[in-house]
Amino acid sequence: MPSEAELQAEIERLRAENEKLKKPSRGQTSLRVSEKGALSVYGLGRFPVTLYREQWEKLLGMAEEIRAFIRENDAALKKKAPQ
Repeated sequence: MPSEAELQAEIERLRAENEKLKKPSRGQTSLRVSEKGALSVYGLGRFPVTLYREQWEKLLGMAEEIRAFIRENDAALKKKAPQ
Protein backbone atom coordinates (compact mmCIF):
# COMPACT_ATOMS: atom_id res chain seq x y z
CA MET A 1 0.00 0.00 0.00
CA PRO A 2 1.53 3.38 -1.03
CA SER A 3 2.13 5.93 1.68
CA GLU A 4 0.31 9.27 1.77
CA ALA A 5 3.50 11.03 0.61
CA GLU A 6 3.80 8.66 -2.38
CA LEU A 7 0.16 9.22 -3.30
CA GLN A 8 0.62 13.01 -3.08
CA ALA A 9 3.74 12.80 -5.28
CA GLU A 10 1.81 10.74 -7.84
CA ILE A 11 -1.04 13.29 -7.83
CA GLU A 12 1.44 16.12 -8.46
CA ARG A 13 3.11 14.15 -11.27
CA LEU A 14 -0.27 13.50 -12.90
CA ARG A 15 -1.29 17.16 -12.59
CA ALA A 16 1.93 18.26 -14.27
CA GLU A 17 1.44 15.70 -17.03
CA ASN A 18 -2.15 16.84 -17.51
CA GLU A 19 -1.10 20.48 -17.85
CA LYS A 20 1.56 19.53 -20.37
CA LEU A 21 -0.98 17.62 -22.45
CA LYS A 22 -3.36 20.60 -22.48
CA LYS A 23 -0.74 22.83 -24.13
CA PRO A 24 0.27 21.84 -27.66
CA SER A 25 3.99 21.72 -28.32
CA ARG A 26 5.46 24.52 -30.40
CA GLY A 27 4.73 23.91 -34.04
CA GLN A 28 1.77 21.62 -33.37
CA THR A 29 -1.74 22.69 -34.18
CA SER A 30 -4.81 22.08 -32.09
CA LEU A 31 -8.53 22.78 -32.35
CA ARG A 32 -10.82 24.22 -29.70
CA VAL A 33 -14.33 25.57 -29.44
CA SER A 34 -14.25 29.19 -28.31
CA GLU A 35 -16.46 30.65 -25.59
CA LYS A 36 -18.75 32.03 -28.30
CA GLY A 37 -19.03 28.69 -30.10
CA ALA A 38 -16.57 29.32 -32.91
CA LEU A 39 -13.78 26.96 -33.98
CA SER A 40 -10.26 28.15 -33.17
CA VAL A 41 -7.08 26.72 -34.67
CA TYR A 42 -4.03 27.19 -32.47
CA GLY A 43 -0.42 26.80 -33.53
CA LEU A 44 -0.41 28.58 -36.89
CA GLY A 45 0.94 31.83 -35.50
CA ARG A 46 1.00 33.98 -32.42
CA PHE A 47 -2.77 34.15 -32.19
CA PRO A 48 -5.43 31.53 -32.97
CA VAL A 49 -7.43 31.64 -36.18
CA THR A 50 -11.07 31.70 -35.12
CA LEU A 51 -14.04 31.42 -37.47
CA TYR A 52 -17.62 30.26 -37.09
CA ARG A 53 -18.69 26.91 -38.54
CA GLU A 54 -20.21 28.40 -41.70
CA GLN A 55 -17.03 30.38 -42.35
CA TRP A 56 -14.85 27.26 -41.99
CA GLU A 57 -17.16 25.31 -44.30
CA LYS A 58 -17.00 28.06 -46.93
CA LEU A 59 -13.21 28.27 -46.63
CA LEU A 60 -12.76 24.49 -46.79
CA GLY A 61 -14.99 24.42 -49.87
CA MET A 62 -12.49 26.77 -51.52
CA ALA A 63 -9.50 24.52 -50.76
CA GLU A 64 -8.67 23.71 -54.40
CA GLU A 65 -9.11 27.33 -55.43
CA ILE A 66 -6.75 28.43 -52.65
CA ARG A 67 -4.15 25.80 -53.63
CA ALA A 68 -4.33 26.90 -57.28
CA PHE A 69 -3.97 30.55 -56.26
CA ILE A 70 -0.89 29.71 -54.18
CA ARG A 71 0.67 27.82 -57.11
CA GLU A 72 -0.08 30.65 -59.54
CA ASN A 73 1.32 33.31 -57.19
CA ASP A 74 4.20 31.33 -55.72
CA ALA A 75 6.83 33.90 -56.72
CA ALA A 76 4.97 36.78 -55.09
CA LEU A 77 4.08 34.95 -51.87
CA LYS A 78 6.53 35.04 -49.00
CA LYS A 79 7.39 31.93 -47.05
CA LYS A 80 7.82 32.13 -43.33
CA ALA A 81 11.14 30.72 -42.16
CA PRO A 82 10.79 27.58 -40.02
CA GLN A 83 11.21 28.16 -36.30
